[in-house]
Amino acid sequence: MRLLLYNIRYGTGHGSRYHLPVPFAGFFKHTDNNVEKIIKFTQDINPDIAALVEVDIGSYRSHHSCQAETIADRLGYYYIAENKYDNKSLIQHVPVMNLQANALLSRTPLSNVQYHYFEQGSKRLVIQVDIEDVSIFIVHLSLKFNHRQFQLEQLRQLIAKSQKEIIIAGDFNTFQGNRELDLFLAASGLRSANSKNLSSWPSHSPHRQLDFILYSAGLHIDNFFIPDITLSDHAPLVCDFSCVMEADHP
Repeated sequence: MRLLLYNIRYGTGHGSRYHLPVPFAGFFKHTDNNVEKIIKFTQDINPDIAALVEVDIGSYRSHHSCQAETIADRLGYYYIAENKYDNKSLIQHVPVMNLQANALLSRTPLSNVQYHYFEQGSKRLVIQVDIEDVSIFIVHLSLKFNHRQFQLEQLRQLIAKSQKEIIIAGDFNTFQGNRELDLFLAASGLRSANSKNLSSWPSHSPHRQLDFILYSAGLHIDNFFIPDITLSDHAPLVCDFSCVMEADHP
């Protein structure tokens, strides 16, 4: 199974033009051209599962269409997308921001989907999708350190309820370094697919590891790489998984 994790920054792009004519002007621009490039990139990577963070689900930037649906329809995937802010959040009353989501695309139909919400932080959504013997969780953790620590503890409790193998993919915003995850990894028994601690942010000159794919012991990493592409401020992560028994007995 090939998994693509990509924080696509709502398709708003990256680079010097993003900050023209004023800083962060790119956040408000139309996304058509960049989404086309993201579609082509995704097609080239050819994932079985694509976990997309920071997806526009209908603002004027995407001409009131859902970017996840656009990508899925073009590539022949099934998809789900959900607003990443809690329904009670004040952000739900802010134009454009109230149409920001996370999404998952899959080659196979998605029949067992759950949405969970952290108790702290502005970005609270956890998407859980069970596919065969694996539970996949998609997260985008808080920008605040204290909130991230509470979210990680809730995430640990959440994955403990699953009887399947676990994959967690997302933007963890670990601005104080990947040591932020040490207690979580020790308590959950999960491992990082990025064994060399390669950086993914910013994509034009990566020096921070913010994006992670974590997995449980019953899964085997056949391949992991970070493509050199700058369609977003984050670089994508690509990981090929197999079950341990399959890896031991080809």
